Amino acid sequence: MKPLLKIMLFLASIFASTFILLNSTGLITVEKIELWFEIAKNVNTLYVAIVIAGLLFADLFIAVPTLTVIILGGYFLGPFYGALSAIAGLFMAGTCGYVISRKYGDRLVNFLIRDQAQRENALSTFNTHGPVVILLSRATPILPEVSACMAGMTRMKYAKFLLLWFLSGVPYSILGSYAGSISTLENPTPAILVAAGLTASFWLGWLIFNKKTNG
Repeated sequence: MKPLLKIMLFLASIFASTFILLNSTGLITVEKIELWFEIAKNVNTLYVAIVIAGLLFADLFIAVPTLTVIILGGYFLGPFYGALSAIAGLFMAGTCGYVISRKYGDRLVNFLIRDQAQRENALSTFNTHGPVVILLSRATPILPEVSACMAGMTRMKYAKFLLLWFLSGVPYSILGSYAGSISTLENPTPAILVAAGLTASFWLGWLIFNKKTNG
């Protein structure tokens, strides 16, 4: 397990560094994202959908508040088009992370773990537990991108990865967009409740998985 954790923590540190950088510079904030949506909506609602998908795709490279973007998408576009835009963005991010890691991931693994037996152990461990990791990855920021990259590195079948990615991301997008669509600035309660409920559900899944794995 340690070799696998070493790889995942290294990937997480890379994604986390972008979060720290963006927070320190203020390049992307919730207020700015909301402003971009307002400007795009005043021009054409299609541009709002493009901004949503683009931001969620960019989350692969820079830290973006994913659930906040999805909720705002529902607020500006409604539940259907908000969810559709979010799913498109998540699909692009997951596929890109998978493809890049499948092509170049060996170099990173060989660099981080010199011993061949440990490398094989790390990859086989993810092959065993990877599906659950992908399904529950929305519990925390960064983990979805890490899991997509790990799926590519371990050469998980793309169809299998995509199914798991959609099983995790589609309900997440639908619920987040719906919450945004029924929320207002005066009454943000639905968005807050759904955000809390989604996070709690994924964490409960992790607790059950951890108990069964270690029990």
